[in-house]
Amino acid sequence: QVQLVESGGGLVQPGGSLRLSCAASISAFSSYAMAWYRQAPGKQRELVATITRGGGTNYADSVKGRFTISRDNAKSTVYLQMNSLKPEDTAVYYCKAQQPGAWGNNYWGQGTQVTVSS
Repeated sequence: QVQLVESGGGLVQPGGSLRLSCAASISAFSSYAMAWYRQAPGKQRELVATITRGGGTNYADSVKGRFTISRDNAKSTVYLQMNSLKPEDTAVYYCKAQQPGAWGNNYWGQGTQVTVSS
Protein backbone atom coordinates (compact mmCIF):
# COMPACT_ATOMS: atom_id res chain seq x y z
CA GLN A 1 0.00 0.00 0.00
CA VAL A 2 1.54 3.28 -1.12
CA GLN A 3 1.29 6.08 1.42
CA LEU A 4 2.42 9.68 1.05
CA VAL A 5 2.61 11.98 4.07
CA GLU A 6 3.18 15.70 3.59
CA SER A 7 4.48 18.00 6.32
CA GLY A 8 5.98 21.44 6.75
CA GLY A 9 3.03 23.65 5.99
CA GLY A 10 1.97 26.56 8.14
CA LEU A 11 1.45 30.29 8.36
CA VAL A 12 4.19 32.54 7.01
CA GLN A 13 4.47 36.23 6.24
CA PRO A 14 4.89 37.48 2.67
CA GLY A 15 8.52 37.18 1.63
CA GLY A 16 9.09 34.29 3.99
CA SER A 17 10.12 30.70 3.32
CA LEU A 18 8.84 27.21 4.03
CA ARG A 19 10.08 23.75 3.17
CA LEU A 20 7.53 21.05 2.52
CA SER A 21 8.38 17.38 2.82
CA CYS A 22 6.61 14.33 1.43
CA ALA A 23 7.62 11.00 2.93
CA ALA A 24 6.69 8.04 0.75
CA SER A 25 6.23 4.42 1.74
CA ILE A 26 7.24 3.07 -1.68
CA SER A 27 9.63 0.19 -2.05
CA ALA A 28 10.97 1.44 -5.39
CA PHE A 29 10.77 5.16 -4.68
CA SER A 30 13.69 6.02 -6.97
CA SER A 31 11.73 4.75 -9.98
CA TYR A 32 8.79 7.10 -9.40
CA ALA A 33 8.41 10.56 -10.83
CA MET A 34 7.20 12.91 -8.10
CA ALA A 35 5.30 16.16 -8.16
CA TRP A 36 3.81 18.89 -6.02
CA TYR A 37 0.38 20.32 -6.73
CA ARG A 38 -1.64 22.96 -4.95
CA GLN A 39 -5.28 23.90 -4.66
CA ALA A 40 -6.52 27.26 -3.48
CA PRO A 41 -10.09 27.76 -2.23
CA GLY A 42 -12.53 27.84 -5.12
CA LYS A 43 -9.87 26.96 -7.68
CA GLN A 44 -8.79 23.85 -9.51
CA ARG A 45 -5.77 21.88 -8.41
CA GLU A 46 -2.70 23.03 -10.31
CA LEU A 47 0.74 21.61 -10.95
CA VAL A 48 3.54 23.39 -9.10
CA ALA A 49 6.68 21.36 -9.78
CA THR A 50 7.82 17.96 -10.98
CA ILE A 51 10.96 15.91 -10.61
CA THR A 52 11.77 12.85 -12.69
CA ARG A 53 13.43 9.72 -11.39
CA GLY A 54 16.60 11.05 -13.00
CA GLY A 55 16.35 14.35 -11.14
CA GLY A 56 15.10 16.53 -13.98
CA THR A 57 12.82 19.32 -12.77
CA ASN A 58 10.07 21.49 -14.16
CA TYR A 59 8.10 24.36 -12.63
CA ALA A 60 4.94 26.34 -13.14
CA ASP A 61 5.72 29.83 -14.41
CA SER A 62 4.19 31.33 -11.28
CA VAL A 63 6.83 29.74 -9.02
CA LYS A 64 9.95 29.68 -11.22
CA GLY A 65 12.92 31.20 -9.46
CA ARG A 66 11.21 30.99 -6.06
CA PHE A 67 10.47 27.29 -5.51
CA THR A 68 12.84 24.32 -5.73
CA ILE A 69 11.82 20.68 -5.86
CA SER A 70 14.29 18.01 -4.82
CA ARG A 71 14.33 14.38 -3.78
CA ASP A 72 16.32 12.14 -1.45
CA ASN A 73 15.92 8.58 -2.67
CA ALA A 74 17.69 7.16 0.38
CA LYS A 75 14.95 8.68 2.55
CA SER A 76 12.11 8.14 0.06
CA THR A 77 11.28 11.81 0.43
CA VAL A 78 10.59 14.68 -1.92
CA TYR A 79 10.90 18.32 -0.87
CA LEU A 80 9.58 21.67 -1.98
CA GLN A 81 11.63 24.65 -0.85
CA MET A 82 9.48 27.76 -1.15
CA ASN A 83 11.10 31.19 -0.94
CA SER A 84 9.80 34.72 -1.43
CA LEU A 85 6.30 33.53 -0.67
CA LYS A 86 3.35 35.60 -1.80
CA PRO A 87 -0.26 35.67 -0.59
CA GLU A 88 -1.30 34.03 -3.86
CA ASP A 89 0.77 30.98 -2.89
CA THR A 90 -1.79 30.25 -0.19
CA ALA A 91 -3.24 26.79 -0.87
CA VAL A 92 -3.30 23.19 0.21
CA TYR A 93 -0.19 21.55 -1.21
CA TYR A 94 -0.33 17.93 -2.33
CA CYS A 95 2.39 15.45 -3.15
CA LYS A 96 1.89 12.98 -6.01
CA ALA A 97 3.83 9.84 -6.89
CA GLN A 98 3.59 8.59 -10.47
CA GLN A 99 4.13 4.88 -10.84
CA PRO A 100 6.42 4.05 -13.79
CA GLY A 101 4.93 2.54 -16.91
CA ALA A 102 2.27 3.51 -19.42
CA TRP A 103 -0.52 2.34 -17.10
CA GLY A 104 1.08 3.32 -13.85
CA ASN A 105 -1.09 4.57 -11.03
CA ASN A 106 -0.90 7.99 -9.41
CA TYR A 107 -0.83 8.21 -5.64
CA TRP A 108 -1.68 11.31 -3.61
CA GLY A 109 -0.96 12.53 -0.13
CA GLN A 110 -3.52 14.15 2.15
CA GLY A 111 -2.18 17.66 1.67
CA THR A 112 -0.64 20.32 3.90
CA GLN A 113 -1.95 23.86 4.28
CA VAL A 114 0.26 26.81 3.41
CA THR A 115 -1.03 30.26 4.33
CA VAL A 116 0.88 33.39 3.37
CA SER A 117 -0.45 36.38 5.22
CA SER A 118 0.70 39.32 7.28
